[in-house]
Amino acid sequence: MIVAGVSTAIAQDEDNPWAIEIGTNAVDFYPTGADFNPNAVGGVDPGFSVDPNAPYLGDMFDDFFNVEDHWNTASVISRIRVGRYLGSGFALGLAGSFNQIDKVGDYKTNDLSYFGLDLDVRWSFLHGWFDPYLLVGGGYTWIDEEGNGTLNGGLGMNFWFNDFIGANVQTMYKHSFDEDAMLPHWQHALGVTFKFGGKDTDGDGIYDKYDACPDVAGIEAFNGCPDTDGDGIQDSEDACPMEAGLASLNGCPDRDGDGVADKDDLCPDVAGLASLNGCPDADGDGVADKDDNCPNVAGPAENSGCPWPDTDGDGVLDKDDQCPNIAGPAENNGCPIVTEEVQKQITDLARAIYFNTGKYTFTDETKVRLEQLTEILANYKTLNFRVEGHTDSTGSAKINDKLSQERADAVRNYLIENGFPAAQLRAVGYGSSNPIGDNKTSKGRQANRRVDIFQDRD
Repeated sequence: MIVAGVSTAIAQDEDNPWAIEIGTNAVDFYPTGADFNPNAVGGVDPGFSVDPNAPYLGDMFDDFFNVEDHWNTASVISRIRVGRYLGSGFALGLAGSFNQIDKVGDYKTNDLSYFGLDLDVRWSFLHGWFDPYLLVGGGYTWIDEEGNGTLNGGLGMNFWFNDFIGANVQTMYKHSFDEDAMLPHWQHALGVTFKFGGKDTDGDGIYDKYDACPDVAGIEAFNGCPDTDGDGIQDSEDACPMEAGLASLNGCPDRDGDGVADKDDLCPDVAGLASLNGCPDADGDGVADKDDNCPNVAGPAENSGCPWPDTDGDGVLDKDDQCPNIAGPAENNGCPIVTEEVQKQITDLARAIYFNTGKYTFTDETKVRLEQLTEILANYKTLNFRVEGHTDSTGSAKINDKLSQERADAVRNYLIENGFPAAQLRAVGYGSSNPIGDNKTSKGRQANRRVDIFQDRD
């Protein structure tokens, strides 16, 4: 029997487990080697004389392709088969066909109706656009009102145009065990096969079993997952799924081409450095130009990208200079050091401070020396100084101690009033305990009545 027609899937698979074949069929009794009794064809008397000895049928496969003389054909659509894939290349199917019999080999009959219902198992042994198969099965066939069971076997092939549609050609031998009731015969088929039944929830053409994103329409290149921005990077791996970008930046764009993704780039329209989140640094000081108060002059971040000033020019930056307005060496934190020469100037001026006799008030000529002393000490306001008051041995020790303290306090107060830090200046009265001259002579006593100022290192 030949079926010619349209079918949906002859060799189904796990993706499309169901198949429908639609086509036409042809029935040929001739090449079967059967014993033929013309009077028993379909159990109906043909109504005219026949020669029982005539060789109406040939041996098996004789004149197999004699379409014109031996094949019985019906309308274009005369066979339908529904099949279900079982696995490992096997499929189970049920086919129904009808035909009009007017030839039993070389014997011409009255038009007899032919109906067949056949169950088959197919085994496809190649898979691809060319898909051959073997089949076995059984069925029941009626010619007019007479029918009989048959054992069937055959082969066929599908030619797949795509995953869903293919052309089918098949030939099947139907053997009857009661040749008086039904002659064995060949049934050929030609048709079209439609495969279906695969589940594709998101409708992207990729079955759920293969679809890594079964609920979201995607593309085959990404196993059914989407690439919304079309940049060749699937959304699940795309850090910027709504904007086309670069693979090197996980799918994110980089407008200024500096290698920093726009989403991470604080200066997306100006090429910059990755270390500065995509912003430029014209002076190379490590401070982004947008945050640099001196973008063309290198400076530390702590000073907003500007160089630290050195107001007194002593080589010690103001931030480290304890005396930013007075030059001094780095070893003294930018503050001046009282050298021997300076100390001598201080001592000479201090010892030239005179008081009214027996008092702690200054004489008029003393004010000039106090002013000079103030100017010198103004350069050393970060240092601690000690003002010492001394007397000669004339008078009682109690009076001398008190007077020396009052005179030392008078000098301290003057210096504080003229700008020297009070916390860095103390006054000590020693009375007559530290003489530098002989108290037995007037010259010695005059030398002992003095004020000394020294750097206080205690």
